[in-house]
Amino acid sequence: MQPLSLHLFTRAVHDVERTQYQILAGLKRARDAFDRDEVYPHLGRLISLYRSLRKVVERSDAFRTSTTGTIKNVDLEEQEVTYEWPELDNAQMAVVEDLIRWALPRIQETIEDGRAVYEAVEDNIALETVGIVPSYTQEGYLMVPDASAQALNVLRYSVSIFTDEEEPYRALRTTVCKTVDQPVGVSVHPSTVKLELVEERRDLPNPATYFTRSDTPYPYEATLLPVVKRQLLRHLSD
Repeated sequence: MQPLSLHLFTRAVHDVERTQYQILAGLKRARDAFDRDEVYPHLGRLISLYRSLRKVVERSDAFRTSTTGTIKNVDLEEQEVTYEWPELDNAQMAVVEDLIRWALPRIQETIEDGRAVYEAVEDNIALETVGIVPSYTQEGYLMVPDASAQALNVLRYSVSIFTDEEEPYRALRTTVCKTVDQPVGVSVHPSTVKLELVEERRDLPNPATYFTRSDTPYPYEATLLPVVKRQLLRHLSD
């Protein structure tokens, strides 16, 4: 099934009951993922959808004028809503708004479940520096264990800054450099891996290097990696 989207709400006038079922099913999929400690992509998508739906409710009166349109699409990453000329009359738009108001508290409750998992993960992982930290930290290496693969993933990161209409934002970009086997019971020392990186990649002679320590085997792609990346970005910003 497709993830919940704003488009699902705009089509609700054709079958509100069916749309409610689809919304509840989508929220259940997200909660089931949270129960497995899988945070992404569900949490980010739900937060973006919730913000967009709130925007629709807050500006609903303007949507029903003759000079504005109905929702055509939402960019979840940019949090922007685009519109087309109205195809819904006032009564139909009212149905959509009622559905949105019905859905908002349910979406918010599911978001809180996901945030609780996210916060628990953050509390159970530690980001440690490896060796001496240089003055330049906008590029470097990040080591993240993948318990299911019994491996230590070594990523090269870089921080980029982009600006929207209101304020600048930082983004952390990563690429996998290498994967080090890490069988159960065998500990790979981060300092050894860092020395190997310096020998293999001489463009960063004294790289900022960070190691992720976690006693809980969280899912790598769906949880550990995205949480660690946000944690590192916050650390670098501070």
